[in-house]
Parts: sequence; structure tokens; C-alpha cells
Amino acid sequence: MTEPHEDGMPDGLTAPERAVWRAFRIGRTCDLTEGVPELDDPFGGREWGEGRTVRAEVVALLLLAGPQARSGRVAALKLRGVRITGVLNLAGGTIAPYVELHGCRFDGEVVLPEARFGTLRLVGCALPRLEAARLHTEGDLHLPRCRVRHGIRLTDAQIGTDLLMNQIQVWPDRRGRAITADGMVVAQDLQAELIEAHGELSLRGARIGVSLSLRGSVLRGAQGRRALNAPQLTVERSLYLNAAWVYGETAGVPDHSTATPPYGVTPAQGARRKPVECHGGVRLDDGRFGDAVDLHHARFLLDGARREEVSLRRIVTPELRFNGERPEEGRVVLNGAKVVTLIDLSTSWPGPGGLAMGGFAYENLVPYGHFPLARRLEWVAAATPEYAPEPYERLATVLRNSGEDADAREVLLAKQRRRRETLPLAGKLWGYIQDWTVAYGYRPGRAALWMAVLWAAGTAAFSHYRPTPLKADEAPEWNATLFALDLLIPVINLGQDGAWRLHGLWQWAAAILIMLGWILATTVAAGATRLLSRG
Repeated sequence: MTEPHEDGMPDGLTAPERAVWRAFRIGRTCDLTEGVPELDDPFGGREWGEGRTVRAEVVALLLLAGPQARSGRVAALKLRGVRITGVLNLAGGTIAPYVELHGCRFDGEVVLPEARFGTLRLVGCALPRLEAARLHTEGDLHLPRCRVRHGIRLTDAQIGTDLLMNQIQVWPDRRGRAITADGMVVAQDLQAELIEAHGELSLRGARIGVSLSLRGSVLRGAQGRRALNAPQLTVERSLYLNAAWVYGETAGVPDHSTATPPYGVTPAQGARRKPVECHGGVRLDDGRFGDAVDLHHARFLLDGARREEVSLRRIVTPELRFNGERPEEGRVVLNGAKVVTLIDLSTSWPGPGGLAMGGFAYENLVPYGHFPLARRLEWVAAATPEYAPEPYERLATVLRNSGEDADAREVLLAKQRRRRETLPLAGKLWGYIQDWTVAYGYRPGRAALWMAVLWAAGTAAFSHYRPTPLKADEAPEWNATLFALDLLIPVINLGQDGAWRLHGLWQWAAAILIMLGWILATTVAAGATRLLSRG
């Protein structure tokens, strides 16, 4: 190209490039499509000839130093069905015109590090790679339905309003990452619904001003990487890692009319639910979520041999909805997480050895469907392959605060039984006695029943025997009923015990009643102490 003429158009432009130049000056869409879907598909195998080809350097010239708009018009680059050859390099540039490309094909990379845009929309385009570290947009960045063969990099990018990536398909870069957006800041929503990422989606330290939606997406970790790697992620509202409603499908690809209805809206007839799938580890450690983390209908396909995890260590959120499919392998880790309300499904949690929740704090339990106490105790047991009291005590506290005192006592009883298995033989024997007699004090009615049985047995036995008084002139009148009760109740003296001399087997009978009375009294006292301390 040579110096431009007075109208701003340089020499050496091809016919398609001149058409793009003229359309740019009036803000009109330059449409080079042929009107045949098979020929206009940017992802198809058909070659696009010279009649649809524009050089990347011409596009860069328009965006960085393009001509003035015609009078009464606004300059904008709007292309449809255009093949762009070469590397589009706008690194460090300030692009004032509005940019919107539909169904275009890029032969080379799109390089945008530290570039500044107003709004940038690439819709249904084919790109080898998008390199946009520290990109800054005043408005939206839209990449829906694009296909990117060698990854997207948005590290430390600043998006002024929304980032839209619905239905995008991305393959990994040389390091196994499909989308790298560490440290990215999005002022409003990040929508990445129904995407297919054939490599790691990395959002380390990213900040989202409203909500982050990955509904219905398929995330596949590549080269030993995680499917989703987002420690220290901050989302001001909610993270939606759940299912989407799909209304149509063509050749195995979801139709563009696919949408996710808001909560409370019934999906249209014929819609099917498409769960989010994570093929590989998920890491949300130290994340902060203002409203909720929603894992409804999520599928975590972990590889236990690679020790993959759904790691929610130390996350903080008012609500965690853990009601997806049970991970068959790997682990779910909630160590140190802080949640106000836990909404969960009994069949969503992994079995023994697959759950860790040391220091997991939650205040309310809202089961999604039937979640009996027996299953809840299995949930705690699955998280404590080695005995730890804290998960039992946390569950009991939450149940008690919800008014379910009987269930809370059952949980604490289960804790004592787990603890008993860690004790030496003598401790185990004493534990079994406490459990069999009064259930460690958590079933005080059982102690009263045993006392009544022993009292009746003692009364019946001693009614057939009249002992010799120790002091004939000071002995009270013999009363078998009071004597048996005086033996059973320690500390309290009813005037019968100690006034009579027993002989032979009757001494042993009295000793047995005294010993059993002490056992019952100490276990009841221990239970009362626990009740008072809880109060």
C-alpha cells in the first residue's frame, strides 16, 4: 500500500478491502457472505477465495488510523463472512471505533495485549488463537459461538461491562490451558454457558462484578491440568456451575436459540436439561461469593488415580447448593469453608474416603429431597475415616439450633460411639457399659427405667430377709423398699444403709446394688453435665 488519497483510501487495496474501507466510513456492515450456509460456515472445510479475503494489516490500519467518518455517520468496523489473512496485531493500540465481526475466519492469531477498545464483538468466528493479556474495554467483550484452536489468553484483562462467551469452543495452548484469565476483572457478568473447553479454564484471582455462569458447559482438563482452576476467585453475586436448558440441537451442536430461563420460569416444552460436566479437578479455594455457589445437576468426572478433587477449601458464601451427581472417584474437599446455608442432596456426596470437611462451618441445613438422619450420619462418617469430633459437634449444633434436639442427641451419641473405638480396652468396656445402660446420658429415660428395675428387684429380694441391726437400740424399723433405694442412690442417706449387718450372699447383693447405682449415677451426671454445657 502507498500513501492514501484525499478520500483516505490508500492505493493497492483489493476489491473486498475497498468495500470494507467504504463500509467503515459510514458504519455499515460489510457482508461478503454468499447466502449458502455450507459456503458461509467459517468452521467448514470450504476455502474462501480472494473475493472474501482482507489482509490483517488493512484491518489494523482502519482501527488504529482509519479515515474520518462521513458527515452524519459514525465510523465502525462491521464485517460478516470475511476471511482475514495474516496476524491481526493491535498490541498496545487504542481503538476508538466500534468493532463487530460475525462469521469471520482468521488465518492468523489475533494479538491484542494492552489494547484499549470501546466494545469488541467477535461472534461465531474461527481463530487460531486470541492473545489479549491486559486488554482493556470500556464496554463489552463478546466471543459467543467462536472456535479457537490454540487457546485464549485474557490475563489481567479489564472488561468494562460484560464478558460473553456462550457456546464457545476452545482447544488448549502449549501449556494445556484453553482459557487463561488469571487476574481478570469483569465489571458486570461473565457468561460462559454451554462452552466446550478442551483444556484448563484458569481464573486465578479473577474478580466478577455480578455473576459468573458456566451453565451446561463441558470443561475438560488437558495434559494433567484441572478442568477449572479458580483459586481466590471473587464473584459479587453467584457462581452458577449447574445445568442449562437446551431447546434444540443440530448435528450434535446446540442450537443458537439455546437459553437458560431465570429461576421461577418454566422451560418451554421439548427443552432438555444439559448438566455442566467437569472432566478433571475443580479448584475454588479461598473464593468469595456474595450470594451462592450453585452446583445443581453438576457432574464431576474425576480421576481417583490422579488424586483429583472438587476443592472448596476456605470458600466463603451465604449459600452452597451441593445437589449434583455423586462423584464416582476423587474427593470433595470442604476444609475451612464457611457457609451460612448448605442445600444438599443425600445422593450427591461421595462415600467413605471421598469427603473431607475439617473446619467446615455451616449454620443451616436445607436438604434437597429426603435426607434421613441415618444418611446424614453416614455423611459425617465419610468425612472422618479417622475419628474427629468437630464434624459431629457442628452437625449437632446446627440441628439443635433448628429445634431438632432429639436428632442432635443422636448425633452426639454417634460421636461417643466413634470415639469409643479409639480407646484402650478398659475404656471400651466402660464405654459399652455407659452405652448399654444410659446411652452416654443422651437417653436419660433409660437410666430411670434401669433404676426402677433394680429397685424392684432389690425390694423383692430384701423383703425375704431381715438383717441384724448394728445397734439394737438405735436401728430404724426395717423397710426393704427404702433399704434397696438407699443402696442404689449414692451420696443421699435414707437412714437404712449402714444401720444393718448383712451376712453371706446378702452382702454381695448389697454391693452389686451399690456398684450399679454408682454406674447409673455417674453416667446420668455426665449426660447432665453435657446438657448444661450445651445450654
